[in-house]
Amino acid sequence: MLSIENLSGGYGDAPVLKEITFKVEKGEMFGVLGPNGSGKTTLLKMISGILTSQEGSVFIKGKPLESFASKELAKIVAVLPQHSDQGFSYTVKETVSLGRYAHQKGWFQSWSPQDDIIVNKVMDQTGITAFQNKNIQSLSGGERQRVFLAQALAQEPDILLLDEPTNHLDLSFQKELLDLLKQWTEERGLTVISIFHDLNLAGLYCDRLLLLDKGLINIQHTPNEVLREERIETVYQTTIEKQPHPKVPAPQMVLLPKKLTKEPTEIQIDSTYLTVSDERIVLQAPLPLRTMSSGVIGSGTGWHQTFINRHVDLDYNCNDHKQEMAGYLKEHGFEPSDSVGMMTAVHLDDAAFHSYDGDGFSIFVIVTAGVGNAIDASKSILHDFEMQPGTINTWIFVNGNMTEEAFIQSVMTATEAKVKVLHDQEITDEANDTFATGTSTDSVMIAATQTGKKLSFAGSITPLGKLIGKAVYECTTEAILNYEKRKRT
Repeated sequence: MLSIENLSGGYGDAPVLKEITFKVEKGEMFGVLGPNGSGKTTLLKMISGILTSQEGSVFIKGKPLESFASKELAKIVAVLPQHSDQGFSYTVKETVSLGRYAHQKGWFQSWSPQDDIIVNKVMDQTGITAFQNKNIQSLSGGERQRVFLAQALAQEPDILLLDEPTNHLDLSFQKELLDLLKQWTEERGLTVISIFHDLNLAGLYCDRLLLLDKGLINIQHTPNEVLREERIETVYQTTIEKQPHPKVPAPQMVLLPKKLTKEPTEIQIDSTYLTVSDERIVLQAPLPLRTMSSGVIGSGTGWHQTFINRHVDLDYNCNDHKQEMAGYLKEHGFEPSDSVGMMTAVHLDDAAFHSYDGDGFSIFVIVTAGVGNAIDASKSILHDFEMQPGTINTWIFVNGNMTEEAFIQSVMTATEAKVKVLHDQEITDEANDTFATGTSTDSVMIAATQTGKKLSFAGSITPLGKLIGKAVYECTTEAILNYEKRKRT
């Protein structure tokens, strides 16, 4: 559809772009990235014919760009510049209708019902129908952006060139616009080449990305390859962190504020921050901690400052336990979005908690445990499903700086240690008469201060893993013995 070969040029004698070569296929959404001054807008102007290149060639559908007459080119390529301006007092619909010029034999002399259908359709798709009769000069920047996009779409182009199309648009219209463009690439074969300042939007919507740096191509590849931490930090001269999108397989870049590039104040989580009552165990950290949790509230990964293990009755039953738990937290003065919340039917006085020191780091572990509904996971298929409050809840607070790998390994090591306790205590799955591996709804949480010593791993033979294994084994054993003692009295 579009081929660029050794393109160089710019303004004056010094070229802004140097030897740019790439291809864009029909139906592809192609993003152009780069810091200010890297040549993004200059590239778009050369592709559209607004700016003549000094060297190299632009081919559209296999033909040189210069071989197209202006009106012929307008039927194939539409452009939405970064700063669109309207010097005349046209209405919104009149402005959009200008996009049909390439399809007219004269200035609106052959306006047809089909033209009207297309104009109305693109106005509806860009959300501007409601103010189609307003003067364009009276609109906000975001509204004008949508009007000029509709004008470009009214050309019914094969190629759409966009310079920061989401500029001035609020969040909902950014999504609607890019969803629409993506849909058109897939269903109509529209080829979209767009400049993005927002790396996350580019990574989310584009099939491929081109990264410019000082007028040269740094890389052209898939979003996941282009948006690498080390590459983006080098080109943009800033500190970022790459994260996966939580719902789709797309990379997302997270800016790190300057204050976070320095080591934050080191804190030590221990029993100082813990309160235990018959109703709940609460640990209130002085700062948000990085967490990985299977809690009722705060599950997954995140940052949380309040940690609550709530006692519920054995016959607790609720159709929506997450909503009920969130209501409970609010009722007692806790903010659910800042909290990890678990529940258990065991007596909280039987909880075991201790601090353990390692070489340059430490951990604080809290376990509540009851084994009345112990299950052998290898034979759990033989059990009827029945949602019950978790009876072994394990909290591990790490005073150290953990990697993602260490978080996952911590859960594995903690689980292995818990299973070993159940084996040594001869806790059985009564339905199968085999050793239990846990209870039906156990929960686990790892929370790290992300200060101090870097802890890259937490497997069972690593320094952190050894401490977690020891701590979980001892605290779980103590909590189960407390539980068994209570049952006997």
